[in-house]
Amino acid sequence: MLEPKEGYCAELLKKGLTSEGLLCLLELYSLRDRDSVIELITNYLLSEGYESQSVAELYLKFADDLKALGDIRLAMNVLKKARELDSSNIEITKKIQLLSSLSGALERFKGLINKGRIDIPELEKAIKMATESQRSLEYTLEKDFGIPKHEIGEALSQFYKCPFLAYDPNIKLPLEIIRNLKKSFLIHEHWVPISWGADGVKVLIDDPFDLKRTGGIKGLLRSAKITFLVGIREDIEGFIEKSFEEINITKSGTLDQMVKSLENLPDITLEEEEGEQISFVDESNSQVVKLVDQIILLAYKERASDIHIEPSTVTKRVHVRFRIDGVLKEITQVPLALAGGMISRLKIMSNLDISEKRLPQDGKIVFRRKGIPEFELRLATIPIVGGLEDAVLRILAKGGSMRLEEMGLTLENLLTLREIIAQPYGLILVVGPTGSGKTTTLHAILGELNKPGVKVLTAEDPVEITQHGLRQVEVKPKIGLDFARVMRAFLRADPDIIMIGEMRDHETASIAIEASLTGHLVLSTLHTNSAPETITRLLDMGLNPLNFSDAFLGVLAQRLVRRLCSKCKEPYFPTPEELQFIERELKGTKGIKLTKDVTLFRPRMTEEGPGCSYCSHTGYRGRTAIHELMKGTKELKRLIRKEAPTEELFLQAQRDGMLTLRQDGLLKVLNGITDLSELRRVVVT
Repeated sequence: MLEPKEGYCAELLKKGLTSEGLLCLLELYSLRDRDSVIELITNYLLSEGYESQSVAELYLKFADDLKALGDIRLAMNVLKKARELDSSNIEITKKIQLLSSLSGALERFKGLINKGRIDIPELEKAIKMATESQRSLEYTLEKDFGIPKHEIGEALSQFYKCPFLAYDPNIKLPLEIIRNLKKSFLIHEHWVPISWGADGVKVLIDDPFDLKRTGGIKGLLRSAKITFLVGIREDIEGFIEKSFEEINITKSGTLDQMVKSLENLPDITLEEEEGEQISFVDESNSQVVKLVDQIILLAYKERASDIHIEPSTVTKRVHVRFRIDGVLKEITQVPLALAGGMISRLKIMSNLDISEKRLPQDGKIVFRRKGIPEFELRLATIPIVGGLEDAVLRILAKGGSMRLEEMGLTLENLLTLREIIAQPYGLILVVGPTGSGKTTTLHAILGELNKPGVKVLTAEDPVEITQHGLRQVEVKPKIGLDFARVMRAFLRADPDIIMIGEMRDHETASIAIEASLTGHLVLSTLHTNSAPETITRLLDMGLNPLNFSDAFLGVLAQRLVRRLCSKCKEPYFPTPEELQFIERELKGTKGIKLTKDVTLFRPRMTEEGPGCSYCSHTGYRGRTAIHELMKGTKELKRLIRKEAPTEELFLQAQRDGMLTLRQDGLLKVLNGITDLSELRRVVVT
C-alpha cells in the first residue's frame, strides 16, 4: 500500500514520464529521504511495465537537471542507478566519469566558487579543456580562465590542509636525494623532494591525499619525518627539469673540449685507389674510450632516443648526430682517424666481433656510470663503402609505464578505448611506423589491465618497459625463440592477457587469432599507416576473415608529433588557406565550431633563430601522440567477413565516429599543443 506521498508519486508519474515530474516529486521529500525516493520510483516504474532502458534514459535527463540545480551528489546516485538499469549505455558511463571529475573539482575549489571566481558550468568546461589538452585543471584555470595562481594555491591549501608551493627557480633543491631517483619516475608520479634538513624531507606533490603515492614516497625516502606540500603538476615538472639540469652529468663544454683536443691528430690523405688502407686510432686509446662515454652521456642528458655515428670519406670526418623528439640534429664532428676506434669500442662494450666489418651486427650495451641511473643501449652496425661502418645506438631508458590519461587521447577516444580493453577476450592492435610509441601505448593499456586477479604474459623485442606483475619474455631469433614459438608456449601457460610485440608473419598472426578466440585478450602491434589499412594487411596475410572478424575488437593507429615549447610559443591568426584547410578537414566533426578569430600557435622567432634556450632553439620540446581509433562494431565486422576494400572500411569507421589521424592532430593544433607544420611533417595531407 502506497503512503500518501507515494500515492501522489504514482499519480504524477501517470501524467507523464518526465524529468520535470521527478523534480516535482523530490520537493515532497526531505533532503535525507531523496536517495530512497529514487529506489522507490525505480521499483514503481518497473512494476508498471516500463522497460529498464527507458527508465535509464529518463534518469540521464534527470541527472542533468540535478546537476544544473547544484545537487551533484544526487545526480551521481541517479546515474549509478541508470547504469544498473542499462549497463550497455556508453553515454551513462561517460557522464559518470565527467561528473566524478566535477565532484572532485568542486571539493578542491570550493574556495574559488564561494568567492565567485568561477561557477559550476565554467568548472565543467575547464575539466573538458584540461582533459583534451593533457594539462592539469589548475594550469587550465590559470591560463585559460585568468584565475591567479596564488588564489588557486589558497583553495588547494584549504582542501588538502597543507602549504601550497608555486614554482620558484631560486629554490635550491636537494640534489643529493634527487640524483638517486629516475627523472621519468618523478614526472610520472608527479612529486619531487623540495628540501632536506633536521626537520626531515619536504616533498611537493599534486595530490597529498593519494595514499598509494604518499605511502610509496615514505618507503622510498625512508626518512623519519616527511612533510607534504601541494603544488600544480606543471610547477612540479618545472622543479624536476631544473633539478636534473643542475645534476652535472657531464660538465658543459667537455665534449667540445675533447673534440677540439683531438683536432691535433695528423690529417689522413685518402686515395681513390682500390685497396687503400686507413690507419685508425686504436679502440683502447684513452681518448677514444672517453669520447664514446661522453657522447653517450650527452645523448642521455639531451633526451636523445638515438645516436648516429657516421664516418664519411667525402668530408673525412665522423659525424655524430642525435635524434631528439623524432628529429636528427648534428652534435659534433671528429677526425676520421677515430672512426675505427669508436666503432670497435662500441662492439667491445656490446660483446660483438670487432674483426667482422663486412656484415651488419646487433648487440646490447648496459651503461653504468656514477651519478646517473643504469640504462641500456641497442647497437646496430652497418658496413658502408670505403671499408667503414656506421653505428646506430637506440637508448632504451627504462621507466615505469605511462597512464592512459597521459597518452594524449581525446576524451571520446579514451572512453572508447577503455570500453574495448574491458572485454574479456579478443584482439586489440596498435599500429604505426617505427618509433611512433606503439609499445608505450600497449604498456599503458596493460597498466590498467594488470591486476592481481589476472595473469599477463608479454613477448617483446627487446623488453624496454618493465611492470610489476607482468611476466615478460624477450624473443631471441638467433636461437629460434621467435614470436610464434613464444606464443605457442604462452597458450600452455594459462594466461588471461597476452601482449605480443609485433605480428610479423602469418604464423604469429594466426596463433594470435586462435588465442583471442579461445578466451584470451591479445594485444599486439603492426606496421601500417592507418587503422583501416591494418585490416586489409592482415587479410592479405591469409587470415580467415570469419575468425578475424569474430576476434577483432579494435585498432589504434598513432603517430608522435613534437610539442610546441611552453616557454616560447606565440599565438597568431591563421592564413585564409590554413583556415580553409582546417575547416575542410574538421567539417562535420562532433563538438567543433570554428570561428573567424580562431588563434593558432607556432615557435617564436628571434634574432638567434626559432625558440629559446629551454627548447635548444628548436621551438619544440617533448612529444605527444595523435590517434585514429577504429572500434570493431557489428557493421565493421560484417565488412571484414566480406573482405571489403580499405575505402569501405574507412567510410564505415567514420560513420561509427572515428577521428582520422589528421583530424585528431588538428584538434591538438587548435588547442595549442602543436602546429600545422609539425602535423604535416608526420601525417600525409
